[in-house]
Amino acid sequence: MIRSKFPHLHIAALSHAGMSGKNNEDRYEVSSFQLSEEDPRLSVFAVVADGIGGHKAGEIAAELAVSYITKKVAESNAKRPAKILEQAIHEASLAIIQNATENEERKGMGSTCACVWVIENHLYTAYVGDSRIYLLREKQIQRLTVDHTWVQEAFEKGIITAEQMYDHPNQHVIRRHLGGAKLPEVDFRLRVDDSESREESERNQGFYLEAGDIILLCSDGLTDLVWDDEIRDTIRAKVDITAATEALVNLANHRGGHDNITVVILTVPNTEGSTKKKYGILDWILGND
Repeated sequence: MIRSKFPHLHIAALSHAGMSGKNNEDRYEVSSFQLSEEDPRLSVFAVVADGIGGHKAGEIAAELAVSYITKKVAESNAKRPAKILEQAIHEASLAIIQNATENEERKGMGSTCACVWVIENHLYTAYVGDSRIYLLREKQIQRLTVDHTWVQEAFEKGIITAEQMYDHPNQHVIRRHLGGAKLPEVDFRLRVDDSESREESERNQGFYLEAGDIILLCSDGLTDLVWDDEIRDTIRAKVDITAATEALVNLANHRGGHDNITVVILTVPNTEGSTKKKYGILDWILGND
């Protein structure tokens, strides 16, 4: 792909260390491209990574994750997005392991990642860990990702209730991350309906975005303290997405800001012809018959 200075989506992003005094171990990057000299189609790639590990190791792991994943995507031909993203995440994981092996103080470091790749108006996602991706359409918000955490697994197995998830002592126990002994299983579920099976969610890759749709990527420093409906209301209340990112970070900090907070927002412009509907899979959100 060829890097472009003019993204076809509106972009806003903000990262804050939070109020605890800890280093900011979150990292993010947003890049825009033209697919090739022969193919004028545009794409935007965004990734958020939340580092794990002390002695500044977490921020190093997150930096490696963002750098390697973005580089692999940038060097690709964009023809098989899911395969490209899987290889990129695996290469990043191996780089984190290698770096930790060479430095004893970085042993055990790791990172989450949440990746969004929009090619024209088609959405592709890939993620590992508990950093999240949301879709806002009209007045509704849908969490597209499924957390790879102990509490999520326990909830799905009926061990704990949804209410117990929020203050459970194992709330932040991550079951999947980059930098572990084995290559992480990359999750390609793009869940536009909470009742979908894994196979149905994976088939949503390439989901068609409509004019006015908003994609949000964030670290758990936001979602630990701000609920999904509050995220939706905060974004909708602001005149632009830059103000929305600031408002979300400020809200999390106002509630304690006990962790790093990173927010990336991508919006599909309201341009002529971009409202064409290719998939009806989100009709349930809009209440269409």
